[in-house]
Amino acid sequence: GTFGSFIGYSAAFPLLIKTQFPHVNPLEFAFLGPLLGSLARPLGGRLSDRLGGAAVTFVNFIVMAVATLGVIWTLGIKSPNAFPLFLALSLLVFVASGVGNGSTFRMIPAAFKAEHAQRAAGGGTAAMAAADRAARKETAAVLGFSSAIAAYGSFVIPQAYNASISATGGVAAALGGFVVFYVTCVGLTWYCFLRRPARAGVPALAEAV
Repeated sequence: GTFGSFIGYSAAFPLLIKTQFPHVNPLEFAFLGPLLGSLARPLGGRLSDRLGGAAVTFVNFIVMAVATLGVIWTLGIKSPNAFPLFLALSLLVFVASGVGNGSTFRMIPAAFKAEHAQRAAGGGTAAMAAADRAARKETAAVLGFSSAIAAYGSFVIPQAYNASISATGGVAAALGGFVVFYVTCVGLTWYCFLRRPARAGVPALAEAV
């Protein structure tokens, strides 16, 4: 949802500009999205350290969904004058994807560390050391797996644009699908990390991430 969106939008941004605004040279603006998204990633990590990765990720997916709806709206204007607003909203999506990338990668180690610490509670120093090693091992595996899955964004998003253009003559259908996906991510983030179910131990995990 975050890293996958970032690399997917980076790959497809020139195509999007070229097909939707033929009067604009995409090479003059296409670099801005990846640049701002990359610069925003450390901000996501810092915000997560202060506010919690889950909270930042939750709000971030909402921003991505709303900004993408805004992009769809600007494309519906059917006017060359809509390009500045389109560009601003697209860059907001890039920034949000960068912030979310930082917060998501902050959540993963925090979640495993909290989970294993809960299991080892009361077991002494040796148990806590073993829990720390297990958390680091699982964190490394999930970070690698997550990055590998996210890499498909560079294929999926351009292909979604092409399929949408072929089927409808525009990219609104693809962007609408992305909005639905982000709404799903909002729900999953809340359900898995932010809600406070009654079962013991989970509130501590929610606070950790």
